[in-house]
Amino acid sequence: MGGSEGVGASSKQFGVTKPISMAGPSATDLQRTRELEKFLAVSGLYESKDEAAKREEVLHRLGEIVKSWVKQLTRLRGYTGQMVEDANAIILTFGSYRLGVHGPGADLDTLCIGPSYVTREEDFFYTLHDILANVEEVTELQPIPDAHVPVMKFKFDGISIDLLYASISRLVLPEDLDISDVSVLHNVDEPTVRSLNGCRVADQILKLVPNIEHFRTTLRCLKFWAKRRGIYSNVTGFLGGVNLALLVARVCQFYPNAVPSMLVSRFFRVYTQWRWPTPVMLCPIEENELGFPVWHPGKNPRDRSHHMPIITPAYPCMNSSYNVSTSTLRVMMDQFQYGNKICGEIELSRACWKALFEQYSFFESYKNYLQVDVVAADADDLRSWKGWVESRLRQLTLMIERDTFGKLQCHPYHHEFVDTSRQCAHCAFFMGLQRKQGEVVQEGQQFDIRGTVEEFRHSVNMYMFWKPGMEIYVSHVRRRQIPFYVVPDGYKRSRLSRPTSQVENCKSFHNEVSGTEHVERIRKRKNNDGVDVRGDAIVKRQSASPSEDRLARHSSLGTGGLSVEAVSDRQELRNVECNHLSNSGQDELDRTESPEAASNSSVITSVGSSEDTGSVTVAGCVEESTGGVEMMNNGWFEDSTYGNDSVTLVKNIVASGNEVFQHELQEQFQPNATLGMVLDSAEKVISEVVQEPVIRRLRLSSTV
Repeated sequence: MGGSEGVGASSKQFGVTKPISMAGPSATDLQRTRELEKFLAVSGLYESKDEAAKREEVLHRLGEIVKSWVKQLTRLRGYTGQMVEDANAIILTFGSYRLGVHGPGADLDTLCIGPSYVTREEDFFYTLHDILANVEEVTELQPIPDAHVPVMKFKFDGISIDLLYASISRLVLPEDLDISDVSVLHNVDEPTVRSLNGCRVADQILKLVPNIEHFRTTLRCLKFWAKRRGIYSNVTGFLGGVNLALLVARVCQFYPNAVPSMLVSRFFRVYTQWRWPTPVMLCPIEENELGFPVWHPGKNPRDRSHHMPIITPAYPCMNSSYNVSTSTLRVMMDQFQYGNKICGEIELSRACWKALFEQYSFFESYKNYLQVDVVAADADDLRSWKGWVESRLRQLTLMIERDTFGKLQCHPYHHEFVDTSRQCAHCAFFMGLQRKQGEVVQEGQQFDIRGTVEEFRHSVNMYMFWKPGMEIYVSHVRRRQIPFYVVPDGYKRSRLSRPTSQVENCKSFHNEVSGTEHVERIRKRKNNDGVDVRGDAIVKRQSASPSEDRLARHSSLGTGGLSVEAVSDRQELRNVECNHLSNSGQDELDRTESPEAASNSSVITSVGSSEDTGSVTVAGCVEESTGGVEMMNNGWFEDSTYGNDSVTLVKNIVASGNEVFQHELQEQFQPNATLGMVLDSAEKVISEVVQEPVIRRLRLSSTV
């Protein structure tokens, strides 16, 4: 079905448009492909035969457990002996394993399909959960019934497994059940459709690419690249495995006779020019009499707010990348530019494949960060608590974008960091902060996001399984204050691994930086030396009932076209975009806010006289800490300083009579605490500490 197809054998059209090029590889392309495959093998991206055999054994063992579980339930519910004998459940895989691109240690995405009388809510999450809890090989069992796609997570003999469940409208399931047949979707609910579609989408992808082996090698390469560059995390608004698979598959359709080295280069060439939110689709969107909603921005107002639509090919077609925000799209586009630049150098024999996969230096790319500390009473509680908090970090990004009208941009980092020196179970997440480049704002304009942080805290408080000891702290830290457990070597002034418009990756690139640019960067750096900074901002979780905490829906921010340097395939891509727009109804978009978006009282925008400029009221109870740092002065592509606007990050700590935290735990976090961080029009960062129980007003000068 694909791997056996030879170069030049692709005669039929794949996808919704004609190919951009039918050209096959040159001798040089074939040599680069061999070098790429060798690099991937040396990098440890392929599992050993023993590991593959162990996965097969785990899948077989899991299959036996679920079959026994269904037979037990069939017997308890009074069905005949023949029904008990015929009762069956099926284990299928999806994700990277089904696509054939999994690596050592990768999670095993699995789906259990059961008969109609075996339910998800009771039988799967209670009965099967208890059975698995008593299996010796099963550890770290974590049910998540309220997830968008309900799942049980656990380790089986050391292999991480995500297990979904789908109950279809059949009493007996054949072993050779055809999951691609739309009849399996009859009389099921939407969570079941989402669970089934993982397998259905993977199968459709493999059917819609010209050459499966070339697709797999390219996808394996780009997954590794995305992880190294910090943009592989669907939960935080970047690309997940399915998103990348669909993007790669579309490039394979554009260039059906290309080999992996060509496809990697074309991937960056295509998506640096792609004008989002033009959707990426492998096949036309189909509607069905079953009536499930499909992605259609002309009919569904919510679909109009999607920034980077990547549409799944199986009915019902959905946007797999609805998590993407304007901030994370900006980060990904920067990284696509980086990849395009390096691939250009590789094609000119001025760089090697290793340069493409250089680790992104997140903690040298910004000067201001949000640190989100997550703590719990023990490791088991932390596992579930941090999973919930991580799933809400995307909301914090969206809230900040919404409440600052997109002028403050966030870069959530998908890695978690653990401070092993703490007595409590702990982990931390980080977000880079920067003002949107190129924005012209009025003198004295400021954005107060106290309400934003409070709203985020309320959304975290909605966790259904909250336990005493589960707490969250949000603090502002500067680059040189990044904890040692995150950056063991400490703060470095060297700036490595920037996107291509700032710093190149290979030594040969450094010689291209002119003396004028060097002098300009030194001048900007000197202008930032006189920074008045004292302490950091911190927020402690305040106990509240879930009924009191409601998260307002966010309004979407429009994304415009991204113009890049023309390449030979520009006109073909424009034709593709026009075709996509006509097929999906995209021409009907008015890019207005969704009518479902609610107003948010936490937004405070003030533009006043000079004596009122930058004033904000804060209150709280923290310990004082001082320390000087330099202000963030640049973004990703070019050095830029903060303009005539201020971004105020102020967070309140409200003492509660029934707090769960011990005094010792508070001392671990509060020495870094303050209540105000302002990026003002004078290019300064100002933070102030508020002593208990004083209420103070911070007044910022608008003069340099």
